Amino acid sequence: MTGTRPAVHIDTTKPHPARVYDWYLGGKDNYPVDEQLGRQIAAIDSGAPRAARSNRWFMQRATRLLVRDGIRQFLDIGSGIPTEPNMHQIAQAVAPDARVVYVDNDPIVLAHAAALLRGTPEGRTEYLQADARDPHAILEGAAQVLDLGRPVALSLIALMHFIADEDGAYDVVDTLVGALAPGSCLVLSAMTADFEPENVRRGIAAYTANGVTLVARSRDEVGRFFRGLELLEPGVVSVRDWRPDLAGDESDIGPAPVSLYGAVGRKP
Repeated sequence: MTGTRPAVHIDTTKPHPARVYDWYLGGKDNYPVDEQLGRQIAAIDSGAPRAARSNRWFMQRATRLLVRDGIRQFLDIGSGIPTEPNMHQIAQAVAPDARVVYVDNDPIVLAHAAALLRGTPEGRTEYLQADARDPHAILEGAAQVLDLGRPVALSLIALMHFIADEDGAYDVVDTLVGALAPGSCLVLSAMTADFEPENVRRGIAAYTANGVTLVARSRDEVGRFFRGLELLEPGVVSVRDWRPDLAGDESDIGPAPVSLYGAVGRKP
């Protein structure tokens, strides 16, 4: 999985969601075209950068919980540009033997794969270049590192709102979860228009105008991704409200809801 990689071509003439997200987080791995769209979205919805930070903290809290509960294998699909602390750093700080596989199809993530692969000597951290719409290829590649016969934490953080229902969003999740062992967990966050419908509508229009698919889902629609799973408390909530007791070094983002739902479900 870490052998010869294809040459990386990064199109800097069009904005990319991963690089816009990086700009929201204050990262440096973005280009003027990404900053331009980020500023455009932020002008429409001043809470967009705040939502990105809150979503990142949700991932960190969920990872802390699952590694504390004994899970030692993590499959992070749509990993994006590595922003510290990343998932393997959170997991391996508690359990040095944890194994983490990052998956993305974005060339800029491939360019940063070396940073993703830094882990502990006891554990293992790998990167797989694959498309989220091809779950069978992902499972085949992940099985080279992870034991799919043992529990795995499947992470789909801020990913599924880039896959429309007609493109098989729910089938993708069902296929991935169906291949995992009992005791595995799904960690998922997805955009919603339930809290700020007009801001989200205008944000979607801006992304669509730049050729990016973006889908807002209701609480019930996000909950459908967890069908057949046992939802951990507090269920499907705004990511800022998911288990704040597990917070690490997080800044105060204020009381307003964040337009992303998040939840963790366990496979019985």
